[in-house]
Amino acid sequence: MKKFAFTLAETLIVMGIIGVVAALTLPNLNSSTGEKEKVAKVKKIYSNLEDALGRAQAVYGPYEEWCVNYSGSCKDRVLNRISEFLKTSKLCTISDNCVFTIASSSDGSGDDTHNGALLADGTVFVIPNSSEIRFDIDGTNKGPNITGKDTFTFHLNQNGISLWSFSDNSYVFKDEYGYYGDQAATWIINFDNMDYLKTTDGTTCPDGKTKLTFGGNHSCK
Repeated sequence: MKKFAFTLAETLIVMGIIGVVAALTLPNLNSSTGEKEKVAKVKKIYSNLEDALGRAQAVYGPYEEWCVNYSGSCKDRVLNRISEFLKTSKLCTISDNCVFTIASSSDGSGDDTHNGALLADGTVFVIPNSSEIRFDIDGTNKGPNITGKDTFTFHLNQNGISLWSFSDNSYVFKDEYGYYGDQAATWIINFDNMDYLKTTDGTTCPDGKTKLTFGGNHSCK
């Protein structure tokens, strides 16, 4: 009986084809997985902060009264009370090098730094003022430390952690320094993706036609 088998040349050709296909698809798979992990982490942080603020108010009273007649730093009082109800590894000062710098303008000028907290999962957050909380989902020692990519912003009020208030035709703006953190966080919480990073100007998808807006298209796919 005659037996059939692949020759060495045929085997090498097949292996080469498999290698090419893997090289083309694996980067996209890795990118997609990385994005999903970031989306999940932003949503988890949002939930944890909501819970922490609620428990802090149950102990210390309404958030809006925390700094009434208080002579110290209001933002540090807010930081201390919220971090008390999170899995906080340590409170950070500027000299600890575990908090990140916040640019007060789009070109990166007017940098300011603030005390913050390092959480057990590696997240770092700071409170630049008593009504805002900014966080880096993978800590300051891991890149890229760019707003909208790994740093985001939520707002604080007596009703809890609030998102950016948007109109239907608004979109995630992009400037020379990056994406605005509160808009990016609001996009992620609402639409479960970071497709604004695929755009050329914060709204236009790679096809040049699809535009992302909060009240319109929510994906570049």
